[in-house]
Amino acid sequence: MKNPLKKNVLFFRSHQNILWDIAVCGALLLVVSGIGSLFYRLHLDGATIILLYLLGVMVVSILTTVRLTGVLFSIASVLIYNYLFTIPRFTFHAYGRDHLATFMIMLAASVLAGSLAVRLKNNAKAFRQDAYSAKVLFNTSQQLSKAKGPDQAYSCMARQLQDLFGCGVIVYPIQDDQIQETITAGTISQKMLEKEQMHEVQKVLKKGGYAGIVAGRQASYAPVHLEKEVLAVVGLEKVLENIDEFEENIFLSILGECAMTLENQRVIKERQEARIEAENERLRADLLRMISHDLRTPLTSIYGNATNLLHQEEQMDPAVKNQVYQDIYDDSRWLIELVENLLAITRLDQKQVDLHRSQDVVEDVIEEALKHVEGHTQGHKIVFERKDDFSLAYMDSRLIMQVVVNLINNAIKYTPSGSTITIQTESKDSVAYVTIMDDGPGIPDEQKEHVFEMFYTGTGKLTDTKRSLGLGLALCKSVIEAHHGELILEDNQPHGAKFTFSLPQSKEEAENENLGHRR
Repeated sequence: MKNPLKKNVLFFRSHQNILWDIAVCGALLLVVSGIGSLFYRLHLDGATIILLYLLGVMVVSILTTVRLTGVLFSIASVLIYNYLFTIPRFTFHAYGRDHLATFMIMLAASVLAGSLAVRLKNNAKAFRQDAYSAKVLFNTSQQLSKAKGPDQAYSCMARQLQDLFGCGVIVYPIQDDQIQETITAGTISQKMLEKEQMHEVQKVLKKGGYAGIVAGRQASYAPVHLEKEVLAVVGLEKVLENIDEFEENIFLSILGECAMTLENQRVIKERQEARIEAENERLRADLLRMISHDLRTPLTSIYGNATNLLHQEEQMDPAVKNQVYQDIYDDSRWLIELVENLLAITRLDQKQVDLHRSQDVVEDVIEEALKHVEGHTQGHKIVFERKDDFSLAYMDSRLIMQVVVNLINNAIKYTPSGSTITIQTESKDSVAYVTIMDDGPGIPDEQKEHVFEMFYTGTGKLTDTKRSLGLGLALCKSVIEAHHGELILEDNQPHGAKFTFSLPQSKEEAENENLGHRR
């Protein structure tokens, strides 16, 4: 069923264009005839006057919109030229035999010149439109490329349409065949938000990706789609009859750009998920290899030493016996730390750890952590410096103590005997900072971005020794991030490594989840 409103609008537009063209033709005929009369009085050649009318035909073809206008102007030019400038004048008779041929050639030349002028005008218009379309689509593509996620892409598209058409835009995202919360740009009238408009949206959804532009009472609707899948429906608060073909093409092209952006985002997300899954599989395989190979070494050592003590303890020298005891103790302690770190980091990654946080004194936690390190410093000097009398932090003291122990053990492990390990505490801007630094050889720049990865030991490869499984720093980072803090690695001056982590001083600060490194 045809839309009567559309029919009336088109009728009015066509008549408006014809009236404008008739006015232009009449005015140009008067001007050209007046100039031709002046040329006739100056006794100029008739060919000059004919060329003048040809020029008028070309001007009319450029200024008018209906192509038939140029033809009518050509016919009128021939008749007026015959009436004003051929003998006998002021009649439509012509005595000369060549006049009829002149009139026919003049008419043909006028029509041809008008056609060429119209073609040039159309080509110039098409070129301008193509250039404008390319500029608009390039600008849209640039803005959409910065979007992170579908919501930002829809917002960017809506703003672009609002700027181009100067009207309100509303986007209905579709997920699992359900309309989600709308996204708007510009001023949206109350009528656009009425339930009746949802019928138009449902109409687009039923037609799918081949719906095109559907005219509603208040707006024009079109789908953002990939083949047959509709990703969203866009409502442009502009009636379809007020959108010409050029605007319609730009409208649909922008929707197509948005669809391509959403598809690219989907592909990138799928690739990231596949990469993460592959990385998880690799970590699981590495963990399995570690359990099957690396754990067997200390267990075998413990088993062998225990067997020797069981059967040959009386024959052992006291010094040898003490060394066996020490080896069993070291291997057992290492296994306990490994299992604790492994279980803790697994639970943190799977969000299975309940943090029992309260406001505690950071210095007390560090003092307790130092008790677990005493006797295992291997000739290192540990210095504890307090910039404040005490620093409060909203934390799980047990986990933070494990972080401090791991960072100190890491410094002991990778610095030579006799090195100094310095611990500093400081409070600033409602954030507590703890810094643990050493004066050892430091960490090369190419390894800094990997030190917090699981199973990384500084060699760029997975460890094959029983003394370093690369879990300590990974656990530290997970614990600090669970507290909404940040753990960073910097170079200590003049040499060495410096680890600094931040903790919120209050529950309110922790809920902000945006501490960062503010110093």
